[in-house]
Amino acid sequence: MKNWQRSSIVLVAAGIISIIAISFLFQEHNFVSAQSSSAGSETNNSTLATHSSNSLENNSTSSPTGIMYTAKFECGSIFAGEGPLRPGHYDTDLSIFNKERFESTMFWNVVVNNGPNSNAQLVSLGSENSTSITCQDVRKILGDYNDNFLEGFIIVNVPFDSILQPSKGIIASSASYDTDPLEVQVFYTANALDTLPHEVIVDKISFYIIQDGTGKIPPNMMRQTLDISIPSALNELSNTGDKVKQILAKQYNLTSDDLPKVVVRISNINVGVGVLIDDHAISLSTVRPQLVP
Repeated sequence: MKNWQRSSIVLVAAGIISIIAISFLFQEHNFVSAQSSSAGSETNNSTLATHSSNSLENNSTSSPTGIMYTAKFECGSIFAGEGPLRPGHYDTDLSIFNKERFESTMFWNVVVNNGPNSNAQLVSLGSENSTSITCQDVRKILGDYNDNFLEGFIIVNVPFDSILQPSKGIIASSASYDTDPLEVQVFYTANALDTLPHEVIVDKISFYIIQDGTGKIPPNMMRQTLDISIPSALNELSNTGDKVKQILAKQYNLTSDDLPKVVVRISNINVGVGVLIDDHAISLSTVRPQLVP
């Protein structure tokens, strides 16, 4: 074999060996990079998992500070055109019952619509005892006895702090909280009359007409037993005959000059007690508790 042929074979073999070596090194580099990338991904996933675990742990350790009950109140009178409700007299009574087997401490305050907030009032309520908050209490805590009408919210807070609730001892976890320690019900009343309902004395008078000089009273009413009921007052002196004539005057358009021409005789009087018509509405609702963060 000639020298130049031998040199060509050596060069070709060296080239093949170089190509194989370069290919091997490239594959090894890619393998190492893939391992590095995989390791980095695992590290990131581990970090995210740790962060997520910490977040859940933080959420699980956060606890509410107490329970809150919020009730609407309407107190006072509304006259024509004042609104927002129809004219009438409104009252609210918030009843609170401690369902626990130990004394509970609560705070309550008032928030007036478009008005001031009151200071909180501390109340200790014994086991299975009850109390109430009325419109009188609302006005007292606000120092407002003059406004015709007040509306807003009564807020009752029951704290979980063992310092304020010593009978509960040390609270270890949120599982030991009673999320509804009180029974809170609100009772509303409304009356649309100008005055509140009250009893009145009623006189039922039996009489007959023996003479009519006016000609205005129908003839068939003469000498017939008639009766009428009229309101009366205690310790009031009045002429029953004149009262009957006043009723006849309205019924038959009698003038003051006509009244002396009419003669009536009273046969009997019965006294009774009646009550004014009561346009009254009532409602009762239970106030649901809310956790205070």
